[in-house]
Amino acid sequence: MITESPGGQIEIAGRLVSRLGLSTMHLAGRGAWGEPTSRSAVLELLRTAVYTHGITHLDTSDAYGPHVVEELIREALHPYPEGVLIATKVGMVRPSRDHWAPLGRPAYIRAAVEASLRRLGVDRLGLCYLQRLDPEVDVADQIGALHALRQEGKVGYIGLADVPPADVRWVSHFAGVDVVQSRLSLEDQDDPLLDLCRDKGIPYVASRPLCSGQLAGDVPAALSWVLSQGGHVAVVPGTSSVQHLAELVQAASDSAGHLSGQTRDPRRGPHPLTP
Repeated sequence: MITESPGGQIEIAGRLVSRLGLSTMHLAGRGAWGEPTSRSAVLELLRTAVYTHGITHLDTSDAYGPHVVEELIREALHPYPEGVLIATKVGMVRPSRDHWAPLGRPAYIRAAVEASLRRLGVDRLGLCYLQRLDPEVDVADQIGALHALRQEGKVGYIGLADVPPADVRWVSHFAGVDVVQSRLSLEDQDDPLLDLCRDKGIPYVASRPLCSGQLAGDVPAALSWVLSQGGHVAVVPGTSSVQHLAELVQAASDSAGHLSGQTRDPRRGPHPLTP
């Protein structure tokens, strides 16, 4: 396993991981539904990400498949290399390919975490996100379910993914949150959670930095802009291609060098930070 971390390193869930992570959403079938077209190709990509490129931050969800991708991660990498963080999400059900619905009942969250533990082959989830919030369940009950699981040793760190800023403020102030994941890209730049996380010292994980493929033609600019938003920012682009993965790694490594001082759209030219 190589030691260089693409994009540099960031502390998430109590460990130093690569700022460039990998979203595994695209590793299931079309629309993150069902089995992939080529199981062997997915296993190769996961192993290449970790063992060749040094990516130590894998982002997944029990909703990808559903359940398929967690099983693929275990098949590809278990027993997991030291230092690799597998962050998964719970709280979302998918009765069909195009239907994603939050389900935050504490009993369901508990069952989902315990099922993810079995699929991933671990005794504790290093980082477990609540994926969106269920409007039918009190926020405190949803977060409380994860806190109870943490007290039992089944969850290490707690995150929120795709949650409105007002709810993140409430949770981070009263109940505690360790990591926030939210969409951020050149086409979707205005996220108040970015500054909230900076102010509270919470790692911010940017999802969909290529805007669901719309920015795939300019990967260096897209990743450089996201990574230049602050040292508290990590990024988890998704791909199912080993070649595209190598492009992502190269772009993140380059941005760590000569674009880390920019905070505006690099397509408009350099704009160094001012004091």
